[in-house]
Amino acid sequence: MPNLTTEPHKPFGFKTEKEVLDYVMNPANKVEFIRVHFPDILGRPMDFSFPSEELENAFRDGKGIDGSSVQGFVRIEESDLVIKPEAHTFRVLPWEYRGFSEDIIWREAIMFGDIMTPEGEHYEGDTRYILKKAFARAKKEFGIDDFKVGPELEFFLFPSDRDISFSDHGGYFFSGKYGGVRKEVQLLLKRMGIASEYDHHEVAHGQHEIDLKYCSATDMADIGMLFRYMVKKVARMHGLYATFMPKPANGQNGSGMHVHQSLWKGGKNIFFSVNNSYHLSDLAHHYMAGLMSHAREISAVFSQWVNSYKRLIEGYEAPVYIAWGQRNRSAYIRVPEYQPGKEMATRIELRSPDPSCNIYLAFATMLMAGLTGIRDGYPLPDPVEENIYRMSNAKQKKFEIRTLPRNLEEAVRLMEKSRLLRETLTDHIFTTFIANKRAEIEEYNINVSGEFEKQVSEYEVKKYLPFL
Repeated sequence: MPNLTTEPHKPFGFKTEKEVLDYVMNPANKVEFIRVHFPDILGRPMDFSFPSEELENAFRDGKGIDGSSVQGFVRIEESDLVIKPEAHTFRVLPWEYRGFSEDIIWREAIMFGDIMTPEGEHYEGDTRYILKKAFARAKKEFGIDDFKVGPELEFFLFPSDRDISFSDHGGYFFSGKYGGVRKEVQLLLKRMGIASEYDHHEVAHGQHEIDLKYCSATDMADIGMLFRYMVKKVARMHGLYATFMPKPANGQNGSGMHVHQSLWKGGKNIFFSVNNSYHLSDLAHHYMAGLMSHAREISAVFSQWVNSYKRLIEGYEAPVYIAWGQRNRSAYIRVPEYQPGKEMATRIELRSPDPSCNIYLAFATMLMAGLTGIRDGYPLPDPVEENIYRMSNAKQKKFEIRTLPRNLEEAVRLMEKSRLLRETLTDHIFTTFIANKRAEIEEYNINVSGEFEKQVSEYEVKKYLPFL
C-alpha cells in the first residue's frame, strides 16, 4: 500500500485555529514570533509581537495592550484592552531574520484580530470592527453576501523622509525608475497569497501605482495595511523612502486611492444589468446616488489630513466635482467601460479617497452611504462626460454639480452634522476623530499662513512625510 503524505500547507490561506497552530508548532517552518497588526483611529499602523508558543493562549484569551498609549483609544483610567487574533488572517512574512550568531534564524507571521474589552465586549474604538459591523448590517437588511473592493494605491519614492527631491522625472507609463521596487513588492505579496493586477509609473515624478485584485472589504482593508507596510519596507531596502502622503510636492499630481467596488448576492454581481445604460443595475444607480448625495459630509473620512485637500484642487486629475461618468477622470465616480462576457467585473470607481486614510473607516463609510441611497431610492443625476474643469460656472449650475470641501476645516464642519457618519462610526470614534482633526487644524493654522490654501507648505512636509 503506497505511503500517503500530506501536502505541506502554504504560508497563508488558513481557515481554522488548529491549522495555524499545527503550522506554527512544526519546527521546520521556523515561525518563532507572531506580529499582531492593528490601526489606530487615524489608520496608522500599530503592532506588537509575541513568541509563537503563546499563540494558543492568544486565540483563547487574547493578548493585552495598553489602549491609553494608542491614539484615540481610551483614557488612562480605562486603558486595558485585549486583541484576539483571527486564524484566517495568518500569513508568514516572506523572508527570514538572522541574528549575529549564524545559528539564529527565524521567521515571523503577521495577524489581525478583534480588539476587546477585559469584559469580553467588542471595543467601540476598534475601526476594523466598525467595518465588520457595517457589512453585517448590509447582510441583515439587504441580504448582501459580499462587498468587494479593489483599491488602486499610489505612492511616491523619495531619497528620505526629509527630502522630497524627485527620485525620477518620469510620467504616466513612461521614463520612470524603480519599477523593480514595484515588482519586488508584488512578488513578496504573492508569497503571502495577495494578488495584484497592475503596476505602472504614475503621472507625477517619482510616483508609482500598484492595483490590488479585488476581494471582500475586511480582507482588503487588512491587505491594504500589509501593502503599505511592504511598500515602505522594500523601498527602505533599496535606500529609498516610500510615502502615501496625499500631496508631498507642489506642481505635481497627488496620490489617490481609487476604490473599485461592487455588491454581491448569491454569488452574482448585483451591480450588473443586461439592459440598463452603462450596464449598471437600478440598485447600482441608487448606490452611486448615495455616495454622491453624502459626498461632502463624508469627505473627512476619505481625505482626513490637512494635506489631503492640497490634492483635491483643479488641474491635477483630482475629483473636485461631485459628478459621475464613464470616461471622465475629473469626476467623483467613474464607471469603467463594460466588456462583453465580464459581468463579474461590473463596478464603480470612487476617486476621492487618498491612501493615507483609515482604510477600514473608509470602506465602512462607502458601504453605508451607498446602502442609504439604495434604502431611500435616491435618484442618480445624469452622467457628465466632458471635462468639468473646463466647464463654465453656468454650465456647472445647469448640471447641479457640487464640489467637495475646500479644506479639512470645512470637511470637519460638515462631518459634525452628519447623522450617517455618527451612526456608521459610533459615538466614540465619531467624537474622537473630530476632536483629533480639530487639534490638527488648529496646529496647522498656527504654523501656516493663508497663502498656502492650495500650496503644500514646508510645515506639511516636515509633519506628514515621516509617518504617512
